[in-house]
Amino acid sequence: MEVLLWLVPAAVVTVLAMGWVAWLGRTRREPDREVLLARLEKGLGRSTPLRYAAPRPEADRGTGLAVRRSRLPRPPA
Repeated sequence: MEVLLWLVPAAVVTVLAMGWVAWLGRTRREPDREVLLARLEKGLGRSTPLRYAAPRPEADRGTGLAVRRSRLPRPPA
């Protein structure tokens, strides 16, 4: 029976892990729908300026080379 004493730490860790996972997976109370709808209405009701994404850069033409030259003009030396 002494030979099995090395299993005790692994069993303790396993039981602690099972308890931790059970605690994480517990059922939580449902959020109040009225409060969520009021927050959604408040957020949608704000007047924000219309923003556009930055223009997409023009795609480089494939040259078969690993390193490509920049399309930006070089500064004078």
